[in-house]
Amino acid sequence: MENTPRATIESLLQSQRTFFATHETKIMDFRIHNLKKFRSAILRYESKIAAALWTDLHKSYEEAYMTEISLVLGEINNHLKHIKRWAKPKKAKTPLVLLPSHCRLLHEPLGVALIMAPWNYPFQLLMNPLVGAISSGCCAMLKPSPYTPTVARVMQEMLSETFDANYIAVAQGNREVNQVLLEQRFDVIFFTGSPSLGKTVMKAASQYLTPVVLELGGKSPCIVDRDANIAVAAKRIAWGKCINAGQTCIAPDYLFVHKEVKEQLLEKMEAAIREMHGDDPRHSKFYPRIVNEQAMERLQLLMKHGKIRFGGEVEMSEKYIAPTLIDEIQPDFPVMQEEIFGPVLPVMTFEDISEVLSYVNGHEKPLAFYYFGKNRAAKEILGKTTSGGGCINDTLLHIVNHRMPFGGVGNSGMGKYHGKYSFMAFSNARAMVFTPSWIELPLKYPPYKYFKWIKKIL
Repeated sequence: MENTPRATIESLLQSQRTFFATHETKIMDFRIHNLKKFRSAILRYESKIAAALWTDLHKSYEEAYMTEISLVLGEINNHLKHIKRWAKPKKAKTPLVLLPSHCRLLHEPLGVALIMAPWNYPFQLLMNPLVGAISSGCCAMLKPSPYTPTVARVMQEMLSETFDANYIAVAQGNREVNQVLLEQRFDVIFFTGSPSLGKTVMKAASQYLTPVVLELGGKSPCIVDRDANIAVAAKRIAWGKCINAGQTCIAPDYLFVHKEVKEQLLEKMEAAIREMHGDDPRHSKFYPRIVNEQAMERLQLLMKHGKIRFGGEVEMSEKYIAPTLIDEIQPDFPVMQEEIFGPVLPVMTFEDISEVLSYVNGHEKPLAFYYFGKNRAAKEILGKTTSGGGCINDTLLHIVNHRMPFGGVGNSGMGKYHGKYSFMAFSNARAMVFTPSWIELPLKYPPYKYFKWIKKIL
């Protein structure tokens, strides 16, 4: 992937600033028109997008559509349905002390946005934030990941065919290009990636006090209690871990299972994986590949400790790692020190749920939290833990609902998006008081003759 030159980036940014200054992007008809153009472009390029995802990540059309294309189309449709209501000035209740003024909340676009996406869901995680940028009235500079170059080229082709570069533009390349982009002054930065890179983005943004939305990751726990429906839990956990070969920021990262149901759960998880992908997932068209050799090598190192109960097969030439369950895990093993981002699931055992809560709360706040058990216990456990989001008796599905915010907390990120939250992520909520000039009340002015009355109403 050829790097976009610095001069080109700076020229594009200046042209976007100039175009934003015309205020055309704020016009509601303009936003709606471009959301519809965006939707039409995705439908037109659907087969190319799916083929690119197969080339770069070995994603089947079915998985590409469910986890990438459909989510963006659904996001666009949701914004088209609600954007007028979201953008409409809102009345705010006016306190007695401000009468006869009235108060309004206005939503204005932040300006020119930088959106930086990772490689694991290269289409969805670049295009979904773009929906929010268009909906709110921003211009946007997009930076795809170079690790999925086929998808990056298809997205640039689609966007350049659909939008003028002074409105929506794409910068391509490696981390040197990231550095150039982060040296520029944007009005908001939306970044999806690892916590370590999130810190780099936040540090760069601090130079201009640029607001950031950081969608990061971390080690998302999955807990299976003894009263869980084990057959259902096994299938749903196996599914959540195998999607995109585990290269999902909200994938179950480690498993805590009650000792009384552990053997039953692992046996049924093995059976569920075989049911979905056959005896040898290497030959399954529905089982993706690892993104590159560097990721393969890192995952192999994480598999060296513990006892492999299922899977463990590696084929470097195919960038293939089988779905793998590793038992007899200790908290100090390397696999428990970093986000796995692969089809490897370490298993730990517990007898009392307090052990699990102590472990989870003793580490960084996760992006997702999964619990399998009765709802009554789930409510108590949720009250004693925190995470960006999660599911009870399922995995991953909280990302699907466009009416709920998606995002992390603490080390797993800051800021939320999806649906109205995407609109808000790229907007400034501007609080305004409108005061008439046909009357002038002396209450607020020195020498405060009516202070006793003022004190009563404040």
